[in-house]
Amino acid sequence: MHLQGRNIMCYLVNFIYVQDMGKPFKKPFNKNSEDRLKTFQKPSKKPFKTPQKSKSVSKDSLPIQHEDDFPDFPRGGQSSLSREEVDKVRAEVYKEFETGNVVLKKTKKDRKKSVTRSTEDDLGSLFGDVNGQKVPRFANKITLKNVTPGMKLWGVISEVNDKDLVVSLPGGLRGLVRASEATDPLLHDEMKEDAEGDVLSSVYKVGQLVSCIVLKLDGDKNEKGMHRIWLSIRLALLHSSFTLDSLQEGMVLSAYVKSVEDHGYMLHFGVTSFTGFMQKGSKDGNSDAKMVVGSLVQGVVNSIDRTRKVVNLSSNPDEVAKCVTKDLKGISFDLLVPGMMVNASVRSTLENGIMLSFLSFFSGTVDIFHLGKTLPDSKWKDEYTVNKKVNARILFTDSSTRAVGLTLNPHLVNNNAPPSLVKTGDIFDDAKVARVDRGSGLLLEIPSTPIPTPAYVNVSDLSDKEIKKWEKTFKEGSVVRVRVSGFRLLEGLATGVLKTSAFEGSVFTHSDVRPGMVVKAKVLIVDSFGAIVQFASGVKALCPLRHMSELEIVKPRKKFQVGAELVFRVLGCKSKRITVTHKKTLVKSKLAVLSSYNDATEGLSTHGWITKVEPHGCFVRFYNGVQGFARRAELGLDPGSDVSSMYHVEQVVKCRVTSSVPAIKRINLSFLATTARKSEDYEVKLGSLVSGTVERVTPNAIIVDVGVKGYNMGMITPEHLADNHELASILKSELKPGYKFEKLLVLDVENHNLILTAKYSLVNAAQSLPADASQLSPHSVVPGYICNIIDTGCFVRFIGRLTGFAPKNRAVDGQRADLSEAFYVGQSVRSNIQEVNIETGRITLSLKQSMCSSTDASFIQEYFILEEKIAKLNDSGSKSSNLKWVKEFPIGNVVEGTVHEVKESGVIISFKKFNDVFGFITHHQCGGSTIDIGSTVKATVLDLAKMDCLVDLSLKAELVNRYSEDPDSRTPKKMRKRSAHKDLDVNQTVNAVVEIVKENYLVLSIPDAKYALGYASLYDYNTQGLQSKQFVNGQRVIASVMALPDSSTADRLLLLLKSNSEAVDTSSAKRAKKKSSYDVGSSVQTEITEIKPLELKLKFGSGLHGRIHITEVSDDNILENPFSNYKIGQTLTAKIVSKSKSEKKNNNIHWELSIKPSVLADQSDVCASQDFSYSIGENVNGFVYKVDKDWVWITVTRDIRAQLYILDSSTDPVELQDFQKRFHIGKHVSGYILSSYMDKRLLRVLLHPLGGLLANGASMADDSETVTSHIFQGAIVGGRISKILPGVSGAIVQIDPRFSGKVHITELTDSWITDPLSAYHEGQFVKCKVLDVDRSGTGAAHVDLSLRIGTNGKSGNIRYEKIEDLKPDLVIQGYVKNITSKGCFITLSRKLDAKILISNLSDDFVSKPEEEFPIRTLVTGRVVSLEPLSKRIEVSLRKTSGSKESKADGGDFNSLHVGDIVSGRVKRTESYGLFITIDQSKLVGLCHVSQLPEDSTDNLEMNYKTHERVKAKILKIDEERGRISLGLKPSYFDTNTDVTPANHGSDSLNENNSDSDDETLIESEEPVALFGNVSHPVLADVESRASVLPLDVQLDETEDSPMDDVGEQNPEPVDNVTKTSDNKVRRTKKKELEEREREIRAAEERLMQKDVPRTADDYEKLIRSSPNSSFIWLKYMAFLLSLNEVDKARSMAERALRTINIREESEKLNVWIAYFNLENEFGNPPEDAVVKVFQRALQVCDPKKVHFALLSMYERTDQHKLADELLEKMIRKFKHSCKVWLRRIQRVLKQNEDMVQSVVKRALICLPKHKHIKFITQTAISEFKSGVPDRGRSLFEGMLREYPKRTDLWSVYLDQEIRLDDEDVIRALFERTICLELPLKKMKFLFKKYLEFEKSKGDEERIEYVKAEALKYIEKTRP
Repeated sequence: MHLQGRNIMCYLVNFIYVQDMGKPFKKPFNKNSEDRLKTFQKPSKKPFKTPQKSKSVSKDSLPIQHEDDFPDFPRGGQSSLSREEVDKVRAEVYKEFETGNVVLKKTKKDRKKSVTRSTEDDLGSLFGDVNGQKVPRFANKITLKNVTPGMKLWGVISEVNDKDLVVSLPGGLRGLVRASEATDPLLHDEMKEDAEGDVLSSVYKVGQLVSCIVLKLDGDKNEKGMHRIWLSIRLALLHSSFTLDSLQEGMVLSAYVKSVEDHGYMLHFGVTSFTGFMQKGSKDGNSDAKMVVGSLVQGVVNSIDRTRKVVNLSSNPDEVAKCVTKDLKGISFDLLVPGMMVNASVRSTLENGIMLSFLSFFSGTVDIFHLGKTLPDSKWKDEYTVNKKVNARILFTDSSTRAVGLTLNPHLVNNNAPPSLVKTGDIFDDAKVARVDRGSGLLLEIPSTPIPTPAYVNVSDLSDKEIKKWEKTFKEGSVVRVRVSGFRLLEGLATGVLKTSAFEGSVFTHSDVRPGMVVKAKVLIVDSFGAIVQFASGVKALCPLRHMSELEIVKPRKKFQVGAELVFRVLGCKSKRITVTHKKTLVKSKLAVLSSYNDATEGLSTHGWITKVEPHGCFVRFYNGVQGFARRAELGLDPGSDVSSMYHVEQVVKCRVTSSVPAIKRINLSFLATTARKSEDYEVKLGSLVSGTVERVTPNAIIVDVGVKGYNMGMITPEHLADNHELASILKSELKPGYKFEKLLVLDVENHNLILTAKYSLVNAAQSLPADASQLSPHSVVPGYICNIIDTGCFVRFIGRLTGFAPKNRAVDGQRADLSEAFYVGQSVRSNIQEVNIETGRITLSLKQSMCSSTDASFIQEYFILEEKIAKLNDSGSKSSNLKWVKEFPIGNVVEGTVHEVKESGVIISFKKFNDVFGFITHHQCGGSTIDIGSTVKATVLDLAKMDCLVDLSLKAELVNRYSEDPDSRTPKKMRKRSAHKDLDVNQTVNAVVEIVKENYLVLSIPDAKYALGYASLYDYNTQGLQSKQFVNGQRVIASVMALPDSSTADRLLLLLKSNSEAVDTSSAKRAKKKSSYDVGSSVQTEITEIKPLELKLKFGSGLHGRIHITEVSDDNILENPFSNYKIGQTLTAKIVSKSKSEKKNNNIHWELSIKPSVLADQSDVCASQDFSYSIGENVNGFVYKVDKDWVWITVTRDIRAQLYILDSSTDPVELQDFQKRFHIGKHVSGYILSSYMDKRLLRVLLHPLGGLLANGASMADDSETVTSHIFQGAIVGGRISKILPGVSGAIVQIDPRFSGKVHITELTDSWITDPLSAYHEGQFVKCKVLDVDRSGTGAAHVDLSLRIGTNGKSGNIRYEKIEDLKPDLVIQGYVKNITSKGCFITLSRKLDAKILISNLSDDFVSKPEEEFPIRTLVTGRVVSLEPLSKRIEVSLRKTSGSKESKADGGDFNSLHVGDIVSGRVKRTESYGLFITIDQSKLVGLCHVSQLPEDSTDNLEMNYKTHERVKAKILKIDEERGRISLGLKPSYFDTNTDVTPANHGSDSLNENNSDSDDETLIESEEPVALFGNVSHPVLADVESRASVLPLDVQLDETEDSPMDDVGEQNPEPVDNVTKTSDNKVRRTKKKELEEREREIRAAEERLMQKDVPRTADDYEKLIRSSPNSSFIWLKYMAFLLSLNEVDKARSMAERALRTINIREESEKLNVWIAYFNLENEFGNPPEDAVVKVFQRALQVCDPKKVHFALLSMYERTDQHKLADELLEKMIRKFKHSCKVWLRRIQRVLKQNEDMVQSVVKRALICLPKHKHIKFITQTAISEFKSGVPDRGRSLFEGMLREYPKRTDLWSVYLDQEIRLDDEDVIRALFERTICLELPLKKMKFLFKKYLEFEKSKGDEERIEYVKAEALKYIEKTRP
């Protein structure tokens, strides 16, 4: 390759600098690689020449970077060379470099020069340490190309957003940090609470220096160069390599504030191995106040507490800035953190920087922009001589290349971010050239204040035109004009541009963008959301999809082509986010731009676009977010047309500002070009009245012709036809064209159309309706209508657009969740003006009925007028008039008719003249008269329903005969009717009676006006949507006369109801005189007006009302229903018994009357009050007037009440449950007085007589105890369970409001059942019998109850309450009351308890009494002994007595002989052996661990399970001591078919070598255990010592149990040869056994003599007698712990360890284990205390046993984490122990972890080979039992492939499959075994096993098949 000019590296380096410092070349080269290189290899004498402009632009060289993600200046790192070209060039250069013959041929102006540098540095790759290598030519620079995940960088925060941080990085790069990566997850919740949601801004600030780590780089799929660098500043990643040992004093560390304490801050370093603390009161005065949880702080390590793992920091800023990292020995590269300051020395100078060495082992580079001077000149290399000492900070590290970047920037070295003194877009005319970098650019000095700012101008930004010799044009010291294009926050370096075009453009940065600007932009990206466009300056903007065109775009990519330049208009610019529009109308609009509310002046015309279309108008958006509203009247719509039919969202419209209020951001718009100008002659004012004729009726409006010039027509919405919503709907359906409205009110004008209303409330108030806010005055009531309802209130409109707002709290009197349920749009309302703001035009209203109620009858008046109009409209459609009948039925007149039908609701009347008209009479209006069908009646007309042709009539005498009082009078009825009305005046208050309750109004009669008929509305304007008050016929009301009958009121008398509180006494003087004549004792004639359950409502005299209480009907209150014979309207003679004034303000009098015969016959005066003279037990009668949860309230007289308690109402639980249903209001109740309270005039009654109860033999209580006198022994009462008591206490049952009784557990049920409390629950009603009542001197009563009501004295149901009733051997039952280690206590009855010794709990041994006999267990036993004086009872649960049992046992022993083969079941497993219950007997034998198959002794619990059937051989029988020794070794059963052992290396085992620990396997499956047949409590206590030691000491995991010798028997010898050493060992063990037995016997004798130690002295005596017995020591410790003497118990353990002989290793181990349990329970902290004891135990005991003991304790106390950690240590320590690995397998299976295979692999590597079979077999068995059987099969199959002749393996494999009980699988396995070629003995064993299986599972056919196969095999093997 021929290269001309300078070295190829020059161009590459320069190109990198150009790409890095400036913007990408806009003129890339499109030549091939060789031509491109030749172009840049010019002679050295000539300066670098800018390449020529290419015809086409490469897309790869023009990366598009979004403005929000990256700065305007470029990052660098890109090359115009493709990857293939770079590789080609590199390969060629390397080839020539290696041969050493790189020669550059000269041209005329060139000379030859050898290539001595690699191109790796020039292409942007990073390099690390160069120790022993050639020094690179260029310094490391960070570019997008060499940034990789895991790189650590130093940066400065440039933006803090809600969800992320923007960090400025070295080289001008920018990175993003998500919120989740900016904080530690452990502190996130606390930070949220402290920061109230704004987390990031509370802990980070702009300009803060942070260390980051690169997580990943995202690349844009569409364009190259769109990269995002995702960072993390979590200390967990930055400090991942930090440990406490790697920290040294003087280091600077970053940490999070974990919590704020009183004296400082707890710190979190991101790692869990150590924490930190920083004291308050640093020199930085304000730093403490700013610190919150999660704040990132830096501090110097002052001290390290390695014990507590706490690092103390100092946050003094001066110390942090000056602290230098020390030269630590062996510091790793991972401990280098960006921002760390180091002492460095200059190693060499490079082309663009210097190389430094630091911390002895590391080297790094400093590029030219991070030198010590911010403005280095061209001679900067002279300042950095070799070995010069400098302070530098780490800028970045790359672990993959071990590259390190450093900085000498003085600001960064002082731990401060460089100042930012210039802004992007600033122009400086006198910038000075500080340095000229040949081929790269210029370094300028910008004259900013207070200090100059360096700026770098890339060579491509020097000029718009090409400058050939720009190095000569720009010399150092010259002054140039520069514009700042960007700023690198970390370097404090600005990037500039000198191009002339940069000063001329309208938009250079975001700050230059103004709303409404028209700009040209280039389309970069087109997507479904819109388009991203870029201005000429590089600023990007978004054109939303809806703004890409006037019309909706389906395929935006066809509308916008990427790369096209289009014209846009700026819509807005907010937070650097620019939006533009390409809508043609907006872009080309010449109208003014509306971008501020202050610019919205009246009459301004502009363009906008619709954002929302509503029925009442359109919302229009303008520039910069300004918005206005155009109401419907200003839209130019036709009458009745829909807004959405003319306008749509995003439509561009031209609109005019009609008004604006900038203070509240409100603009009113109009789509009409000009305002409608009309002549004054034809102008209609708002609020004026017009008439109109209906032209057409549409669904949404009624169009009327108003006949006014200048206006098209009028429009009435359906809601504006009437005030009543129901009538408005009916009227709309009846309206037809041609109907004329006489009066219509003009509400508004819309597009030359009048908006009208026919509401009477508005039409009648037309003159006073306001059209402007100034016409309103506070607290005035103004009619209006609701125009809108929202969640927070209602809008009420008046004339025009004048609108007020009623907040929700002022809309209704009560609280209502939804206002739309109380009001509807268009409803007429009366509004009370609350506040008026003239400036803002805001009007606040109240719609509460209490403030806006009507003062006239206009609402009901309009109702009747409209009803008449609707009837006429309905009648006008028919050919003949249907309303002629109305004249014949004037209201108030008497008409004659015939009874047509009688219904439940009333009577139907027909009329002869009108067949289609009917009358109706309610039962209330019948007046008590009997009516028959067909009879003729005369009735008064009450009301007319003209549309329904229905007449409401009345037969009441006072209404029918009101005009016939003077028979001689000739005055016409019509004249008499008018005279009745003349007695009434408008606004007069009258008392009226409700005659008929209609849907919308009441028909009333006024008795004082000759029963004139009036009509009152049930609703008002504001209450149409609310529920009206309920009225009943005959009810008295107060009303005011509002209008007398005339044509305007439809000939009706209109009334307005008033509340009772507003009633006014309107009686005349004459009526007052009559009222005063009535007094108590007076007899009056009354009429029944209403019948209630407890009283009769009456009227008498002149408008007087009273009542007859239900107790005033009969003398004795014996009638069940006293009111059954009375009817409404019936007249009675009653006597006034009481009168009193009402407590209310109206001072009405309450009259009490009586119709008792005794009262009516008594002529004397009747007292108002009644005497309270009642005696206990007296019978009273009354009626229920109230029922609550627990009481029935009864009225005995008018003012005397009685109460009946729920539990006194019955004894039947079913009736008590239905308590409230049994007693209804008015029910008659007869009871007997239990107690009386004169001051309250209250009685308490029972339903049963007290005398009857006393007749059963009970005695009456004293007077002071009358409340509980009904509760006595033998009484049957009702009760309610209030509490279930724990244990055997039973339950508490409430039997009285004040008293409760207790039911013992034995009194809950008639028979003895298990858990009798399960049938009861709290709140349940029960029937109780009182057993005993014990009243104390304080008045309290203790009541014993029983629920055993139905007991008949059966023997099985007897409860013995006296000890005299018991006798020995009596069979009794009871419930377990308490359980102890000595036995348990049972309760026989509520008065007797009995004791059961632990030896008498069962015929078998009970290891855990608390589990087998829990509290409340039902047991059956026999009385053993009685002590009547002390009332001690001893019971036994054994089936036979002691003597009999001994004989039975002896008989059982006689049936057994040494050498017998017996079968049995495993009862319990212990560490020293198995306890086996022998079949067909009650005897239990012990199989010592030495008599088990040797391969099954490691883990008994895994190999033997409780109740598993086993076969054993009797080795020894000790009848005197009741012990049997058993053996389970395979050699004991069948020597011919036993497992055949083999030598190492062979496939078989020696048949006789069954003791081999290496190869022998067990045949029995499941290991578990218990101790022997114990018949005495002493033996039970001794057994507890042997099996479960005190303080939860369990040695089931130790290899040799301390009780091995106790259960040791003399097994039959297995081997024929016995060695002398074995005999010595046996003799020694025998002596030890005898000594131990003597100790046990002594203990037994003491216990039998009841010499149980109870004090410390007793224990001291025992210790002196048996100092080596761990049992006594542990009992002593347990005794001290029971006294809460923890320290003494701990000292006792220490004393025991010192006292017990060193030879007694097992006894000492027992104490150590107890010591573990003690510290685990009471240590402080427990973990550390246990570890300390454990370490001590390891020094004196077998380490393996100690480890197993501690592991068992951890597992027993569920400390799984500690157990796992200990087990891992054991695996490492005892890796050759098969038992340890099996324990690991056991834990993995127990925790359901899928790690068995990995553990097996590890174990097989560690274990000796001779233990592999044992381990694999045990693992396989464990898999079958607790894991996955398939994995167990795989293990067995693997071993059998290697050892196919091992019958022991086949046997165990078969046993496991048999246990799973899959017959097909089992038979298949047996078939495989019988096909083996083994010796005859082994095959006999297999056939025998197969035959036993078929006998238990198969049939005869299968059995014969096995036998046949065995015969075949025998025949086959015969010679």
